[in-house]
Amino acid sequence: MLNARKPKPGDKVAIVSPSGGLPEIFPAPYELGLERLRSWELEPVEYPTTRKLGSTPEERAADLHAAWSDPSIRAVIASIGGEDQLTVLKHLDPAVFRADPKPFFGYSDNTNLHNFLYSQGIRSYHGGSVMVEFGRSGSMHPDSERSLRAALFSSGDFELTPAAGWTDRNIDWGSPGYGAEEPELFPATDWTWYGDQPVSGNLWGGCLEILAWQLAANRWMLPVEEYSGIAFFETSEEMPSATEVYRILRTFGERGLLQRFDAILWGRPKAWALDNQLTPTESTTYTEAQYAAARQALAEYNPSALFVTGLDLGHTDPQFTLPYGGPAQLSPTDRRITVTY
Repeated sequence: MLNARKPKPGDKVAIVSPSGGLPEIFPAPYELGLERLRSWELEPVEYPTTRKLGSTPEERAADLHAAWSDPSIRAVIASIGGEDQLTVLKHLDPAVFRADPKPFFGYSDNTNLHNFLYSQGIRSYHGGSVMVEFGRSGSMHPDSERSLRAALFSSGDFELTPAAGWTDRNIDWGSPGYGAEEPELFPATDWTWYGDQPVSGNLWGGCLEILAWQLAANRWMLPVEEYSGIAFFETSEEMPSATEVYRILRTFGERGLLQRFDAILWGRPKAWALDNQLTPTESTTYTEAQYAAARQALAEYNPSALFVTGLDLGHTDPQFTLPYGGPAQLSPTDRRITVTY
């Protein structure tokens, strides 16, 4: 995997919206995110579709090409996710991205772009959107900030840890005075490990629903035999049912993909949304059902894989950044996970 040079204070970073231009209608979290990037001594650079809803796939691809073609841009960060980035992929020219590999940060629908870069042998970083992690109301969660700073500016090993307080409840971006209220956190919880053999390997994965679409459309998917190492999966705020999660993993298994990995990391599910406000009991039931669905699929298709659940790597708060295509080491004996940025 190609490693891009990390930005340094004073460098320019591209802010792009390869999925949805939500900064147009929710400026508060977006502007807060830009302000925090500037406080890190980075200069955000916007593009024609960054704040534009309803832009075409061709327009969004043109912005990505422009960001990667500008030698003064030293990192690219997604403003937010969405649901149609799949339509952008066919407009991307791989040569543009290979000519000047740059660290890319994002998640959710940006799994599309991560997988595209992975197919070109370019490492990227799963996590850290402008409107969510950088634009978090109140202040950045210290775990998210610590991980993002390390991934953005440094190289070397970084140890993941169970979050020191977490939440899947989000504050409405359109609420008056957004930015002042600090999210209320639930107590810390430990990861759950299934298996006792240590595993090392490169990371591949992302948002489960997006990967299912990519597999169906066969957009920049490599031959199954070229995947190996450690997979990581997480689910979105659309809160797919346990049945749907199992069916997606079953499809991966029938394709021969699920069997390629020695370990699976599973993100803490988002079990509450503004339009689906479960009670705490319902949220717990939803989460445990999802974990059980994943265990069932692994029992059928990859029973020897090490399986770890409850990680903060997706749509919940905080979020640890993962090096997409980069190394990780899993040690069940002392319950440690180390990634290399």
